[in-house]
Amino acid sequence: MNDQRSGGEEPASPKGASASMTLAAAALESHNTPERAPDAGAETVVGAGAGTTGVDGGSDVLASGSQASTSTSAVGRGVGGGASACGKQQQQQPQLNATDVRELREIKQLLWGENVRDDVFKRWSQGFEFSEFESTALVQKQGGPCAVIAPVQAYLLKIIIMDMPSGIKLSEISSDKCQSLLIQALCNILKNCRTPRYRIVHLMRRRGFASADPATKERSPSATSESAAAVAARAAAAAALETGVVPGQGEGGGADIDLATEATPASRELSPDEFHNRLHTLHFDDYESLARYYTDNYDQLAHTYGVLLFMYSVFLTKGSEQVAAEVSDTSEPLIHSTYGYGAQSLINLMLTGRAVAHVWDNEQDVGGLKLRGICEQSDIGFITLMEQMRYCTVGSFFKNPRFPVWVMGSDTHLTVLFSNEKRLVSPETPSETGRRIFKSYDPEGNNFISSTMLREVLAALNLVSEPAYVSLMQKRLDPENLGIILLNAFMDEFFPLERRSTPDTFELLHYNGIPGSNENNKVRYYCGSAILLEGDLKSICTSNPMVTCLQTKWPNIEINWHDTHMPSLN
Repeated sequence: MNDQRSGGEEPASPKGASASMTLAAAALESHNTPERAPDAGAETVVGAGAGTTGVDGGSDVLASGSQASTSTSAVGRGVGGGASACGKQQQQQPQLNATDVRELREIKQLLWGENVRDDVFKRWSQGFEFSEFESTALVQKQGGPCAVIAPVQAYLLKIIIMDMPSGIKLSEISSDKCQSLLIQALCNILKNCRTPRYRIVHLMRRRGFASADPATKERSPSATSESAAAVAARAAAAAALETGVVPGQGEGGGADIDLATEATPASRELSPDEFHNRLHTLHFDDYESLARYYTDNYDQLAHTYGVLLFMYSVFLTKGSEQVAAEVSDTSEPLIHSTYGYGAQSLINLMLTGRAVAHVWDNEQDVGGLKLRGICEQSDIGFITLMEQMRYCTVGSFFKNPRFPVWVMGSDTHLTVLFSNEKRLVSPETPSETGRRIFKSYDPEGNNFISSTMLREVLAALNLVSEPAYVSLMQKRLDPENLGIILLNAFMDEFFPLERRSTPDTFELLHYNGIPGSNENNKVRYYCGSAILLEGDLKSICTSNPMVTCLQTKWPNIEINWHDTHMPSLN
């Protein structure tokens, strides 16, 4: 099911894509064709570099603020002629929507900064591809895109755990089912962005005009001769792509430029500029239409730029302004300009739908600055080796997700930990809630708080917090008047019959998408048997990063892997 293509092979056109024309011809035709109201059943495909219009027969999906002009020519007239089965329906002209163009330019700036390095872009240029040795495991070819691939893998596993029969073996899931699971995972991530419309970024293979580089020329039959007016029209449209400003209006306006391209992904490697100039967008109003699009156009996910296209779709669906508002520091690109790894804001956006930069619960006041973290329990968890190194503090919302799936972070890579034991994420007991609230007032992890904070802790737990009672408890919990209250003393006083909801023994599975990090370069899952020891003491073994990372979630865990190969976080 891996979509491997040779250099000269060209993938099939996406379903619902219309005929290809030159950019000049499209611009001239739209200028000479009277405007008509769009058909009620037509889906508008909005270009951000190249576009087309498909007739899906479903709901009317239109770019907001745009007046779509239509052509009276039959839909489906390809470069070589020939009408398709949809030929009797009205075709809407390809559009270039100024709002989408502007936002794509802003997203490019947020992700890459001023310049996109060719080597970093190439590392991110891969499709969603499943392992030959583990049918549901995605393969990561080079370092960098784990910020997207690991969250997608986590959501895919979440769906298996939640929806599939409990006794099913992962190796028995068919390739067609794996494709369906991938599409569900992508749609879940997009749904987390909580916007009324899905805006999906699609890559087009442009025809109709030649590149300045003879080695990369692409021509259509209609592009062999051009009038001066056609050249002018083409130049105007190209300028719009570079500046994001539609001729005749200011940036951010609602008017559209007609474009024409062939709706097939590029069959050769593209430079960063070529890639960005060939993007366009499709708008969907509901989850079902979105899933149907990905099902009909699975090659867009599997080909060379599938990961990038999905990442851009998440950003565009969320909205560039909303992403920028949630990212605490937009001066640094979200993809490291040298090493290519994704920033925490990018990871959080993929996991939760919010591009906040921190992993603690809610907000924290640091030197007068309100720094936003995770605001609610997430579907997928996150734990990281960086917490043991004291670089960050992961909050309860990430450590205790709704489903037993966690993205694991090292200093260089992201992997995924998961389990079929649903009791690992059972609802919090009162004692677990008390421990979490106490620790939220102990951001440095010292296992004590200032005695002056006791009233706030009791109030947060809806316990008695009257001044006289608080004063009595301060004397009882701090008999030596040291000014601090220990976690153990607090728990013994208010939650003496602590019962742990987590089972003492359970199995964990680990995924690492990089072939070189797996035994014999075979990407597959590794299973281990975990046991939670008595007491709160833990041993930190710096030579075993896996156990050290697991102990940030389960401080007293020990695990024995069933294979001789020790899973790697890197």
